[in-house]
Amino acid sequence: MSAFSVTHEAAAIETAPIGGRLVTRFTAVLGLIVGLFAVVVAVRFARGIGAVTNLNDGCPWGLWIVYDDFIGTALGASGFIVAFVTYILNRGAYHPMVRPALMTALFGYIMASLSVFFDIGRYWNAWHLFLPRYAQIDSVLWQVAMCIMVATAILLVAVLPVVLERFGKHGLRRKLDRVMFLFIAFGVVVAVMQQSAFGTLLVIFGPQIDPIYQTDLLPILFLTSTIGMGLAAVTLEGSLSALALRRPLERELLGRLMKVGQAILAIFLVARFADLAVRGVLPRVFQPTTVAIVFWIESALFAAPLVLLLGKAGQRAGRLFVAAMTMAIAGMMYRFDAYLVAYHTGPGWHYFPSLGEMAITVGLIALEILAFILVIRLLPVLPRRHPSSGAGRS
Repeated sequence: MSAFSVTHEAAAIETAPIGGRLVTRFTAVLGLIVGLFAVVVAVRFARGIGAVTNLNDGCPWGLWIVYDDFIGTALGASGFIVAFVTYILNRGAYHPMVRPALMTALFGYIMASLSVFFDIGRYWNAWHLFLPRYAQIDSVLWQVAMCIMVATAILLVAVLPVVLERFGKHGLRRKLDRVMFLFIAFGVVVAVMQQSAFGTLLVIFGPQIDPIYQTDLLPILFLTSTIGMGLAAVTLEGSLSALALRRPLERELLGRLMKVGQAILAIFLVARFADLAVRGVLPRVFQPTTVAIVFWIESALFAAPLVLLLGKAGQRAGRLFVAAMTMAIAGMMYRFDAYLVAYHTGPGWHYFPSLGEMAITVGLIALEILAFILVIRLLPVLPRRHPSSGAGRS
């Protein structure tokens, strides 16, 4: 394929808004949840972060950072993964998945950016991050924050063709499509740096992290599990969209992506158990501790897709969905356990999310879903459904 063959192939794929009512029972419920979220956010900024969280000096971060940042951006990596396969590897067959994956990624990164802002104690000084004299380039947290913002900016550029097409700016859209691979390549580099940095954060915690999770391989383990989560997110989004909107399921394409995820998970599991054995920590996973229990639950969830995707039966829509779901949950649980369950700062310190933290997290998720629904109804994100296409195939 030529360097720009994907662009030409993309142009041949018709996309269109799905239309329909913007206000439904489902979107109304989401709106109510977002309204509650807005109230809690207002309390947070009016009375301080301590008014809505259970954070303390021994546990300085909690649900917002772990879920909305570490998990949200990992699921959001789906956009960069599919775009990389399409634009960089010239696999134009995957182009129907690019726009919804990029939109999902954008909303995930916006959610992460908002969560960081909510979590900053002196939020009015957040702009210091952009000034060279305040920049702490040796800080992993600074690197993570910069990666999130740069990735968000790149995703805004990546979804710009959708807006240009909606308003009839086809010439400008085609010009942007020709250089899109440059933005995607840079975005992939930034995403890799960010996800590996999440693992590096745990490394510098030293003995505060349980030995089962504390290892120099954390940057690699976080990166590989992120790829699996991204592929799972694409599959879940495709499956749920096909079911809810009665559209054809791209089963063959999703099956190929999940095969890659299967290989990634195998590498992750081998590396993790080999690392435990080399460090002499393997016996700890057989002790009756909370950390050991969650470790085995994670391992079972990571291993499940390896079995579900075997043979021709692994290409069935039901198995693809279940495999993607377990793959995503495994990656989410790995991050929760590494940052919350295995994190011990000393005796006397405990943490459990407050109702305010839960309300903001659920509200951000509802806001993301609501935004995605509105976007696909108003903008040409999904491939046009031709009259000949069925309601979906299993």
